Amino acid sequence: MNRHDLVYVSPVAWQALIRARAEFPADPIVQAWVDRGWPLVSRRSDAGEPPGVPLGLPLPPSAGKKRLSFLMRHEDVVAALPAPSVASAARAAPALWEPTLLRLGRLASHNGAEARVFGSLALQFVTGLQYLTDRSDLDFALHVSRDTPLRALAKVIADLEVDAPMRLDGEFIRGGSAVNWRELHAGAREVLVKTPAGVSLLDADEFISGRLPT
Repeated sequence: MNRHDLVYVSPVAWQALIRARAEFPADPIVQAWVDRGWPLVSRRSDAGEPPGVPLGLPLPPSAGKKRLSFLMRHEDVVAALPAPSVASAARAAPALWEPTLLRLGRLASHNGAEARVFGSLALQFVTGLQYLTDRSDLDFALHVSRDTPLRALAKVIADLEVDAPMRLDGEFIRGGSAVNWRELHAGAREVLVKTPAGVSLLDADEFISGRLPT
């Protein structure tokens, strides 16, 4: 399971979990989240966290924009799906965002990458709730191939952001390891690599070449 995956859990297990945490039963959105068919979001494990499936539930601004963390049992996971594609999520985006989303999708395709979105746009697409505000970023993940020219692609994304109506906050993902596109565009010699297990520093050329830590 990768970061940003959409994870569907058993409604019975969900209700048992939130009943065990006194702060949640009073929140109707949290109570009904799984019953409405909405997924949780796969997250990185916290240090010292016991075994299980680490999941998050970012609430919309109308509910205080809280980020709730949960740990589910593996047997309570019903399904896990990748984050929505750029093309799919564009249907839930403001009209002003659509040209940028379409261009990002084309840039990814032409460079051997797959473009997906997470964060506010993904949650708005999945739930129909209002997550995006005038200050929202576009959170995206480009799943790259060995042949994707990462530094060149980062330069093109920087050019795209110049005319975009939002900040582009995205990652290049290779083999489950993610690096922010801005670090490669800035020419950093070392980059911060995020994996489901944690974060570490890696030589930028090693990430670009695919020589990832095991």
